[in-house]
Amino acid sequence: MEPPRAPALRRLLPPLLLLLLSLPPRARAKYVRGNLSSKEDWVFLTRFCFLSDYGRLDFRFRYPEAKCCQNILLYFDDPSQWPAVYKSGDKDCLTKESVIRPENNQVINLTTQYAWSGCQVVSEEGTRYLSCSSGRSFRSVRERWWYIALSKCGGDGLQLEYEMVLTNGKSFWTRHFSADEFGILETDVTFLLIFILIFFLSCYFGYLLKGRQLLHTTYKMFMAAAGVEVLSLLFFCIYWGQYATDGIGNDSVKILAKLLFSSSFLIFLLMLILLGKGFTVTRGRISHAGSVKLSVYMTLYTLTHVVLLIYEAEFFDPGQVLYTYESPAGYGLIGLQVAAYVWFCYAVLISLRHFPEKQPFYVPFFAAYTLWFFAVPVMALIANFGIPKWAREKIVNGIQLGIHLYAHGVFLIMTRPSAANKNFPYHVRTSQIASAGVPGPGGSQSADKAFPQHVYGNVTFISDSVPNFTELFSIPPPASSPLPRAAPDSGLPLFRDLRPPGPLRDF
Repeated sequence: MEPPRAPALRRLLPPLLLLLLSLPPRARAKYVRGNLSSKEDWVFLTRFCFLSDYGRLDFRFRYPEAKCCQNILLYFDDPSQWPAVYKSGDKDCLTKESVIRPENNQVINLTTQYAWSGCQVVSEEGTRYLSCSSGRSFRSVRERWWYIALSKCGGDGLQLEYEMVLTNGKSFWTRHFSADEFGILETDVTFLLIFILIFFLSCYFGYLLKGRQLLHTTYKMFMAAAGVEVLSLLFFCIYWGQYATDGIGNDSVKILAKLLFSSSFLIFLLMLILLGKGFTVTRGRISHAGSVKLSVYMTLYTLTHVVLLIYEAEFFDPGQVLYTYESPAGYGLIGLQVAAYVWFCYAVLISLRHFPEKQPFYVPFFAAYTLWFFAVPVMALIANFGIPKWAREKIVNGIQLGIHLYAHGVFLIMTRPSAANKNFPYHVRTSQIASAGVPGPGGSQSADKAFPQHVYGNVTFISDSVPNFTELFSIPPPASSPLPRAAPDSGLPLFRDLRPPGPLRDF
């Protein structure tokens, strides 16, 4: 039995993927270049989080001498500086310049009179330009966000060709990284290696389960989620590795990594809800109404994730340090996560009420994943209100990966194919699930039919069959013979047969 699917969602995913990959890249202030022409007299250019001792800005500016004289303004994240002037419609250009402290060397006059600007007059095709090439070091008591703006108060607009390289030290691991991104590459590489191990262990366990016809759809979903997680981390490492090399990176690779990360999360979430409803544990089918509800919910969740990525790429203000969940789509995802937990609770309680024999699996399963369901909303709230902005991205990245590792690690342990594992959920063979769903003499069958009596075979986790990984993701065809009865194997416990009290309700 395959899990519920959403045909409309499958048709939507290819164009949504193309849309996300075609989004224009956003300047993230490591290596930045551009050509600015504006009628405004004060314009934000970029931002960067510098270390307390090793921050460095190297620049090259050029603009027509007729547009002289323009200034580069360097604001930091003190409430009296950048927050006081940005998005303040009641403040004019002179007021925004007045918060700058000249004694801190926060103004670079792009003129030949200001020696530190490195400006000189050059002629090109009969037009005189001011060409400025120099640099500036940054010192502060802690890591700070610095914001770079261009101004010419009372003038006739701004025009500037600019190229900036913003760095933190000379190490490969820090040079092009903003201080709030330190450690992200190392963290992603570490978790990539851990998830590769988890994926191969899940494949090995899947091979053992396959040998005893216990490789159920929900376990295949777990393997798929782990594999997609590995791909996601691989693309994140490629992006950050390229970014560490050139300070630019490839935004399409990062968007693809985020899509895969979200896909892994969604597959795992669907697997948890299906297990909560007893699918492949206490029943072999999900009712039509339940399948429709799951399809609608997962489609809505997926679309919200896509909207969140589009919103982050298109509508997040680069002049502000924002977190992913600081958006309507982000709050919508938190609401959907809470709704999923309510559904999960209801499904598990119904399964336990009808099948108390499954307490050794469902009680630790429910306890462990209650923590997981609340981890994401709690992390979002802490990130929004409890973590300093100059350290938020690297901390949130580590916490988020840790949450995913916790979820996959717990499930891998709970489903390890060992006779000593009292929490093991699968005791009915895949061929018996298929046989249980064959139409009866009248040609009808129950869509959410629970496992009938005597379908539980004894579980042996040692198989002498020849490895065949090509059959790992297949389900044997239903047997034409009557359902086999459980027969004891010497030396291993016999799992008791379960007679369901009646069809389970769907929420």
